[in-house]
Amino acid sequence: MKKFIFSVLTLAFVGLVSPINAQSSADAETIFKKHINKMVESVEKAETPETKRDILNDSFDDLITSIERVESMSVVPASEKEGLAVFKSDIQDKKSELNGTNGFNKVPNNNLNNFANFVQQDLEQADTVTIGVTTLLLIIIILLLL
Repeated sequence: MKKFIFSVLTLAFVGLVSPINAQSSADAETIFKKHINKMVESVEKAETPETKRDILNDSFDDLITSIERVESMSVVPASEKEGLAVFKSDIQDKKSELNGTNGFNKVPNNNLNNFANFVQQDLEQADTVTIGVTTLLLIIIILLLL
């Protein structure tokens, strides 16, 4: 039933978002930045390194899951799927760096706040030209549903 409701909402959303203008692009980016900012604030408020690391890992997992769900949608053009693949790879690299896997050195416990801020700056400055507004909004919707 959840899949059906999600499908209906997605189709309705895509139908409503088709005539998006430049202002909507800025709105989508603002919503995405707010989501990332909440993650940073949560990391900074967390009292233990383990909690900070868990928050970051959960955030990365949610982003990766959202991107994978959008990638699997047939309404997303191939050109945007390529941009999503690059975006997902970047997030996976950040997660690997956080945990010291795939050839990365593990982020030390005393640098987790700085790492969260670095991730925020990097994601906010990421080239979103390869990802369209509709795709970014789909990612945001899925993030909100997770």
